[in-house]
Order: sequence, then C-alpha cells, then structure tokens
Amino acid sequence: MSKKIDIPQHIAIVMDGNGRWAKERGLPRTAGHQAGEKVLFDLVEAAIGFGVKEISAYAFSTENWKRSPEEVKFLMGYSREMLRTRRDSLNEMGVKIQWLGRPQRLWKSVISELEEAQELTSKNKKLTLNMCVNYGGRAEIVDAATELARDVKRGKVKADSINEKTLEKYLYSPKMRDVDMFLRSSGEQRTSNFLPWQTSYAELVFMDVLWPDMTPELLWKAIEIYSGRERRFGSAQ
Repeated sequence: MSKKIDIPQHIAIVMDGNGRWAKERGLPRTAGHQAGEKVLFDLVEAAIGFGVKEISAYAFSTENWKRSPEEVKFLMGYSREMLRTRRDSLNEMGVKIQWLGRPQRLWKSVISELEEAQELTSKNKKLTLNMCVNYGGRAEIVDAATELARDVKRGKVKADSINEKTLEKYLYSPKMRDVDMFLRSSGEQRTSNFLPWQTSYAELVFMDVLWPDMTPELLWKAIEIYSGRERRFGSAQ
C-alpha cells in the first residue's frame, strides 16, 4: 500500500531564477519576470486541486530596490498590471488575496491595486494567496516590535506579559498559518529574509529548476519530498 501524501496547508515560495532563465535565452530580465508570473498562477490553480489552503509568494522584497532603476520600474508597473488582469480569475477560483509588506516607496497605483484585490476577494475561502510586495522578514518583525512598544507606552500592554502570541498579533497578517513547506526554485539554498517568524518549523525544499520552468508536476514532486519528512517540532524521535 502506498504511503498517504501529507499535504502542506501553507506553502511559502521564493520564485527564483527569472533573470537567469531570460539570460540563457538571450532575452531581457523582464521577459523572465513575465514568464514567471504565469507560472505562479498556474501553480495556485494546481495547489487548490491538491488541497493546499495558503500560499505566500515573495513577489518583491525590501532588498529588491537595489536592482537597476529600469528593472524596479518594470516590476512596479508589472505588479500593478498583473493584479489588475488576474484578480477576477483568482476571485472566480475562490482565492482570497492578501498583501503583506511596507507601503513606503511603493507606487500609489500598486497599493491601490493590492487593496482593491484584497477587498474584491475578502470573502473567498478556497485558498489564501499572500502577495508579499515590498516585504522583508526582519522589517516585519521590527514593525511589529515598534507597534508593540507603542502599545506598552500607551498602557495597552504590560511589558512583563509579552510572549510569542503577543508579538504575533502585531505581524502583518496575525491570522496567517505557520508555513509548512518553504519552496525555493533555481537551486539556491537560502531563505533570503522571507517569513522568518512563520517558517521557524517549516520543511525546506530546494528545487534545481528555474522558476519559469516550474510546473504543477514539479510542485507535486516538492509536496512528495515534504511528505517524506518527519516533522518533530523540537520533540524527541
């Protein structure tokens, strides 16, 4: 009898390799981002069929501002247009879109599209798609700690009573599930400041394939790898 596959309820994805994919084909980096965008939504649709309940996609990090002005401009405009063109189909699939990240430096038009997508899909329950735009894990923890410190100063929270659950309430998405599977494409093996709090006990799966070449079949392979792991959460075997 074959072993039952354990489906991760929350998958965090670092969509790495768009630039290298384009370079290998003699194309501009922007072409890699365009190809990668379609892959994300193909995998969201596949994940619904697999029984996944939440996906967090690292769309634009706080460190991505270091890229060339041309690429940053493209990514901002592309994020805006992508949300505009994809939100209706995601809504029809029952996907709830949430934005995680800092508003500082983001184009107002991008923020507007993110907020409109959130409002449109707010009641959907099939799968939650966290679009992490201008997101950094350390920045999220700093922002949470700053707001918590303000509430301590206001007398809303007692400093001696602070624990993990207290701080979690100040994260960008307090109701987010802990990440079960952390998936990164392109063969790189690092987490790159993505959801450090939520991935504390996640299983890390690194796949040696560039993001635009990812397929639903490869996502299922990653899930099989995850399912073969023994998760102990700090306990003895």
